[in-house]
Amino acid sequence: MIGYDLTMIFDTLENLPTTYGLQKKQPCTHTRKRSNMMLNPLQLKHLNRIDESEADMITLNLEDAIAPSRKKEALHNIALFLSHMQHSNSFIIVRVNPLDEGGAEEIAFLNDFSFDAVRVAKIKTQTQIAQALTLLSEDKELHISLETKEAFENLSSLGIDPRLTTANLGILDLLTSLGLPQSIVTEGNPTIDYILSKFLVDAKTAGIHPISFMYQEYNDTQNFKKWCEREKIMGFESKACMGPKQVAIANEVFGVDTAALERAQHIKKRFEEESAQNNHGFMDEKYGFIDEPIYRDALLILM
Repeated sequence: MIGYDLTMIFDTLENLPTTYGLQKKQPCTHTRKRSNMMLNPLQLKHLNRIDESEADMITLNLEDAIAPSRKKEALHNIALFLSHMQHSNSFIIVRVNPLDEGGAEEIAFLNDFSFDAVRVAKIKTQTQIAQALTLLSEDKELHISLETKEAFENLSSLGIDPRLTTANLGILDLLTSLGLPQSIVTEGNPTIDYILSKFLVDAKTAGIHPISFMYQEYNDTQNFKKWCEREKIMGFESKACMGPKQVAIANEVFGVDTAALERAQHIKKRFEEESAQNNHGFMDEKYGFIDEPIYRDALLILM
């Protein structure tokens, strides 16, 4: 991006500063949500490149991938790198632990640093969401991990505040919570299709953006792409990613559909022309019958 030198946060990882910096990253300005890449903050070489990632969203993970004995180290690393970062093209999220397992303290500590959202693990109820919102500074969004049967049941009623914008499907933890084996996560399995469909519709009902689950086989790019394509057909716009390979695929699959965009632009233009003549239903030579519901769908695509 013009005006920024995206060459890593620190030139070298040797002799890192011992104190936090004073840099304040500007809030993310783009609205793309195709890819959400998870990063382990104990991996400093990956953390050092969050200012140049192609991922639309980056989640810095303090939860299940970090051993309890190293959580303070991971939290320190996040604060250190964020406080020395001038800019990132990615929407930066910090995934904290459950509120009663250190998450509340992590949020309180992180509030003074510049990033875009906190993601709270193992959320189940409206009460927990209200608690997280009380702890979180008002300039940051709240995201949740949907990993329990309680949250899966309650999702459609969890949209209690506009700062809660996003839900991430943690399908493996959810299956464990439901007493189902993780081996059923296969393409075409009707139970998985039901879980994905319910998660998508309930999130949309609550006014929350849904992000589909992380595919664990990082090098199996063929099947990862198949999952992305299947989820796009279902209506998803976002996919959790493990690294740059998956990010590139998710960005491609969930990117702008040029043909759909051109169709929407044509429908918008024609409907508004006809509407000016008090005609809200007509035949179009290119796309057939157009009426107000089809016009509203075109506006949704253009958004």
